[in-house]
Amino acid sequence: MPIRQSVFTNVYICAFAAYACFSTSDAFTKALHGPLSVFEIGFFENLSASIVLLATRHENERWLEFWKMSRPWPVHFRALCGVLSSLCAIYAFTTIPLVDAYSLIFLAPFFVTVMSVLILKEHVGLWRWFAVMLGFAGVLLAVKPGFQAFHLGHLSAAVAGLSTGTSIIIMRSLGSSAKKTSILGMLFLYLVSINGLGMLLRGFSAPSLHDLFLMALSGLCVGLGQWAFVSAARYGNATQIAPVAYSQLGWAMFFGIIVFHEYPDLLAIIGVGVIASAGLLTVLRERVRRIKPANPPGIR
Repeated sequence: MPIRQSVFTNVYICAFAAYACFSTSDAFTKALHGPLSVFEIGFFENLSASIVLLATRHENERWLEFWKMSRPWPVHFRALCGVLSSLCAIYAFTTIPLVDAYSLIFLAPFFVTVMSVLILKEHVGLWRWFAVMLGFAGVLLAVKPGFQAFHLGHLSAAVAGLSTGTSIIIMRSLGSSAKKTSILGMLFLYLVSINGLGMLLRGFSAPSLHDLFLMALSGLCVGLGQWAFVSAARYGNATQIAPVAYSQLGWAMFFGIIVFHEYPDLLAIIGVGVIASAGLLTVLRERVRRIKPANPPGIR
């Protein structure tokens, strides 16, 4: 096999593995049965994930120096956005169907597009606006506001999408000025610390062995997913990895039907297809523009 084709294959294998791990982690979270707060779930899951993440540092960077940053405030703000996204996503996964949660979280490209205009002063063409609005229409089809009960979990999923979009904008503004160890190290320091504090203030409920096992597995999946994602980023670029993110919608439907017996109706299935199509259209357009050339987007 030619080297170029081998590298191309490695990118997609690692990317699909990463998003499969992330989706499996979300399924483990949804399977929890005990009276656990989102802080307690977040604490144990991220503590477990941080163990795996120690193996993902860049070869020229050291974890002991993750706190040394040239631009600390954006890195801290990005970490806070990550905490908010994590807490809201956990609440959404444990209270509403997976397809609804993922559909609303995938509002992130819509928020990224709006903020890239308002904050980064980027020019956004008609094609990208069309794809974003198409994705937004897909979310409306999947969630059907006004035709089904709208719970706090739906709002939490939308906030998770907003927080994810904000994180992407911050990453774009940072560019290559921040080390991966600083970004990931600060994120998980905030995740473990804030969740731990929230767990103590709200009151600790001793998890059952079943739930403790599921949270450990969920955290390990996050860590393995992050490791696979970093590996994919080393082999390829964001334009190659971006379309694979939409495989999470497929995993959401798979786990929802097989594990949790959540059967989406025809409109929800069409909505998920529209969301994925809008994302793939955006990536395809970016590839065409890169030939001219142009700039690639970013992800989770």
